Amino acid sequence: MTKKKHETAEDIKKSEAGEIIDNMDINSKDKSNIVEELKDTGEEVTLQTPEDLSGDKEKSEPDSTAKEAAKDDIMIAKLAEMQDKYLRLSAEFDNYRKRTLREKIEITRHAGENILISIIPVMDDFERALKLMDASTADSLAIKTGIDLIYNKFRDFLIQNGIKEIESLHSDFDVDLHEAVSKIPVEDENLKGKVVEVLQKGYFLHEKVLRFSKVVVGE
Repeated sequence: MTKKKHETAEDIKKSEAGEIIDNMDINSKDKSNIVEELKDTGEEVTLQTPEDLSGDKEKSEPDSTAKEAAKDDIMIAKLAEMQDKYLRLSAEFDNYRKRTLREKIEITRHAGENILISIIPVMDDFERALKLMDASTADSLAIKTGIDLIYNKFRDFLIQNGIKEIESLHSDFDVDLHEAVSKIPVEDENLKGKVVEVLQKGYFLHEKVLRFSKVVVGE
């Protein structure tokens, strides 16, 4: 019975000490008495003053602010990375679209290339026939006039389809335009390295060389 009363008294002391500590409305003498009494019961008690609580709060606030700032920095970095990826992807797609469009235009412009290459030799035959007629008698004038008419129409047809003759005679020899069949010595210094005779005409299809000119180069 005595032990039970003793425990009840200790519990009352603890309760009173807890209420006093929670209210924080005690003087330093009361604090010392409470601590001594709680030590007698074997309990460890740490009393915090209002200044201690205020200091803990001030310490926690900078830590929280630093964490929030770090999170903001991470989000900004991720946003910048995503924007950079978007800009790169957009630029790559734009380049792909332009390249595809350019290829389609090229295919359209050069769609009939093989057919036109086959037609060009007909021009060669016309030119040879006209040269022979020039050397023949006057009786062939009517025939020559008819062939001239066909030749001009056919030439206009080629021009309308983007075929243009490469002007080669007396021009500088260009490996991108000419195919040298032979070289001959020339007395005129101005003709050295130039085309002195065209054996077969070359043609452009728009800006592309459709057929190289076969030429004789002076040296």
